[in-house]
Amino acid sequence: MSKLTESALEDFAIKLFERLGYSYIYAPDIAPDGENPERSHYDEVILKNRLWSAVQRINPSVPRHALQEAVKDVERIHSPELLANNETFHRLMTEGVKVSYQKDGQDRGDLVWLIDFAKPENNEFVVANQFTVIDSSPNGGNNRNKRPDIILFINGLPLVVIELKNPADENATIKSAYRQIDTYKHTIPSLFTTNAILVISDGLEAKAGSLSAGFSRLTWKSADGKTEASHLVSQLETLINGMLNKATLLDLIRHFVVFEKSKKEDPTTGVISISTVKKLAAYHQYYAVNAAIESTIRAAGYTSASVIAESPASYGLPGVKQQPRGDKKAGVVWHTQGSGKSLSMVFYTGKIVLALDNPTVLVITDRNDLDDQLFDTFAATAQLLRQEPKQADDRQQLKELLKVGSGGVVFSTIQKFQPDEGNVYEELSARRNIIVVVDEAHRTQYGFQAKTVDEKDDQGNVIGQKVYDLAGLDSLPTFSAFFRKWR
Repeated sequence: MSKLTESALEDFAIKLFERLGYSYIYAPDIAPDGENPERSHYDEVILKNRLWSAVQRINPSVPRHALQEAVKDVERIHSPELLANNETFHRLMTEGVKVSYQKDGQDRGDLVWLIDFAKPENNEFVVANQFTVIDSSPNGGNNRNKRPDIILFINGLPLVVIELKNPADENATIKSAYRQIDTYKHTIPSLFTTNAILVISDGLEAKAGSLSAGFSRLTWKSADGKTEASHLVSQLETLINGMLNKATLLDLIRHFVVFEKSKKEDPTTGVISISTVKKLAAYHQYYAVNAAIESTIRAAGYTSASVIAESPASYGLPGVKQQPRGDKKAGVVWHTQGSGKSLSMVFYTGKIVLALDNPTVLVITDRNDLDDQLFDTFAATAQLLRQEPKQADDRQQLKELLKVGSGGVVFSTIQKFQPDEGNVYEELSARRNIIVVVDEAHRTQYGFQAKTVDEKDDQGNVIGQKVYDLAGLDSLPTFSAFFRKWR
């Protein structure tokens, strides 16, 4: 870029998207009064003809009238709360729109997919700039004209909104880009019903976040998941290439977004309110979880082509591919404090449930408080898991929960594996489709009970004491990995 202007920055970003295979549209050309109109009114944010073409292409066996009803379900999402609308749409997009129709004299239920997640090339990706929206709905901003810089459409659905600011203008900071997005949410809320990701950048810095994210959003630091991008490359370029390429964007949308629920009781009235926060995986969570998925598939003895996994590429950690296929040891994921371990486990579980055709996932911790805390996180994000997690109260209930043929997310402390008497461990399940996830694996390697041992000098004098916790005893066969596949 010869001159740092917002327009030059916009052109730079558009060219990056074109290199990734996006088609470019100058939005005024498809406006209601443009040369090739694709919108009837400025309050229409979905490119309806493109959505309709995609729905027919992706769902060729579903009757036309059922496809029309599915599209209407998307267009009918209108509640006073923006995040509630967004959550409703996200569920339709990632789980399919439920329809019913008659076939051979029988009522038949089916799913209509708005996006083909398994085949990115079967979707239409468009980058558009200067897309004017005038929201005339009761929730809008009194017919005010707003024009976000760049919008990414997939199959006619506006899924990514990008707001850019000129780095040469000291008053146009990345924080002002954030404030601009916040203004859009209040004045043209209809644009954000379908939103998956929001991006703000001043050309050098770039941050991505969800609809409910604050200013402290995510920086995408790698374009390939193997090396951190050079500081000589702008964060915007890294984010576009690493996060918004076609395969990664679809993978993020389907497997790495949660709507986390939390309850709060008013101490005065006793009224319980439920709040929702939309969360998007950080780059390190995304790449680590995909590496764990790939390694679990290998450990289970499958090839990636034989399962439903849709990882966009091999993000395996060094050495993963050298491990024997079918060795039942998926590996260890190391985290630093505050890096989002619990959510990484949620993302892993949500994706592996689809990748291995509904296995049972058994989550093991070594303390009741940790078990409760982790269970609460999973319970608050049940939509991504596609099932409600269950917490085993005792050994007998644990056995009962493992008797099902498939499915289920089960929580247990490691102490529940201890037999009532002796040191003989009965088989809890002979099934081949159970994945064991051990939290704080370094503490839960061997035993059940803490043990204090005197430390003595060469003369036999006690000079101190050493406490051996769960990792210091050897009464239980080793759980040698953070993620492990039992077969």
